[in-house]
Amino acid sequence: MRIKHGALTSHSRRTASPPLNSSVMRQSYPSGIHGERVMAQLLAGSAERNAAKVVGLLYLPAFFLLAVANFGVLEPIIGSGDPSHIAQSILSNQTNFRLASMGILLYGGSTLIISVAIYIILRPVNQILSLLALLGRVVNGLIWILVVMNLFTAIRILVQPEYSELLPNQQQILARLFLSGFDQYYVGLLFWSASATIGAFLWLKSGLVPRAIAIFGIISSAWCAACSLTLLVDPTFSKIVNLWLFDTPMVLFEIVLSFLLLVRAMRSKPMATAA
Repeated sequence: MRIKHGALTSHSRRTASPPLNSSVMRQSYPSGIHGERVMAQLLAGSAERNAAKVVGLLYLPAFFLLAVANFGVLEPIIGSGDPSHIAQSILSNQTNFRLASMGILLYGGSTLIISVAIYIILRPVNQILSLLALLGRVVNGLIWILVVMNLFTAIRILVQPEYSELLPNQQQILARLFLSGFDQYYVGLLFWSASATIGAFLWLKSGLVPRAIAIFGIISSAWCAACSLTLLVDPTFSKIVNLWLFDTPMVLFEIVLSFLLLVRAMRSKPMATAA
């Protein structure tokens, strides 16, 4: 996600993750052969190289799983705003509802793994900023897990005998309240996009992705953060800017980023051990 190429000191050539001299990392290098060497050095350590593979191999399948679970399975079940209709739909599709919830849970767990992997890659560029980016992504991942907990609470209210003493409309409205936990997505999106903005700046400094792509990542992530914050302050903002326009550019950037990281990791080779 971000560019500009730092250099390694000669004594850092070893198979373990090579520490980068921070003063050297602040330098910028032209693209070309030298830039390719710097990119290779940044992924020369086995930890960074394996982390890049994790991001590349896990990001797109995890996102696809979320899309199928949410839009393909869950939304047709709870898409209606009428509590009684939603309750009946859930009771008629309990297995699909639970499977979709598990899919979202797996996505949340994958998000945490990807967060740590990105931190490992970006840590040599700037440890403090990469840690802030990690925290933002972790919060987003935990919010997805909270969403799943709300989904299971909703179905529990509808099927467990201890809630049968509630009036039907009370039971349905209470279940609908927990289903509205998807509003938490935009809280998580704020943390995710803020993290992605920091990360995009670090990708720019690292030189691991083309400069234009990294700059697009900064702009799209900052845009998403601004939209998410505005929506939380003023819910009518969704009438001005379509919700799909909040995060779509940022997600496209991260999909491209995951592919680039996988390619870089597959092409990079461990640095030779000094004699």
